Amino acid sequence: MITLTKEDGPADLDGVTHLSIGVSWDPTAGSSGGVLGKLRRKTGTDLDLIAIAMHDGDPVRLAGLDSLDPIGNGSLLHSGDNQTGRGDGDDETVTVEFAKIPPHITSIMFVAAAYKKGSSFQKARNISFKVYDATGGTSQQVADIWPSMLTTDNGCAVAKAVRFGDTWKLEVINVTGKIKQGDQLALMRFAASK
Repeated sequence: MITLTKEDGPADLDGVTHLSIGVSWDPTAGSSGGVLGKLRRKTGTDLDLIAIAMHDGDPVRLAGLDSLDPIGNGSLLHSGDNQTGRGDGDDETVTVEFAKIPPHITSIMFVAAAYKKGSSFQKARNISFKVYDATGGTSQQVADIWPSMLTTDNGCAVAKAVRFGDTWKLEVINVTGKIKQGDQLALMRFAASK
């Protein structure tokens, strides 16, 4: 088992063959009461978990939004888009099988964003990111990352997996920033800058 915190720096993933990162959030009424508040809770807000495979700092593949298996071999899989935040457990997950990641992929950046127009971190509550060691077909939580509720940003660089020869390390980033909504290039620039 690995234990991850931002303060500890990168953690060795020796023995971890599969890693999953999940995001969960709850819909909120915001400052609205009555009928409008009920409607906002019912419709929820759409946050997105995105994994960006990098080659020497350049984004080359993206898992999330409308791409569930961007490498095409099952090594980087997205669970699909939850557009409301309703339900228990993780609303979206990305799973990595390190042995299948092509050798030219040098890192994988995990980003959560209020990417689509009209979505917002402020329209969600209790946002959290969980990191799981999914080796052997079971998932054991090894980190729980909570971004600040004070942010007016719409993107969060959650964590980054970096290849070191035949091994990988995972670093908790948990840094927020602004991303132009609906702009995939802005999303990739944000990921590449972390």
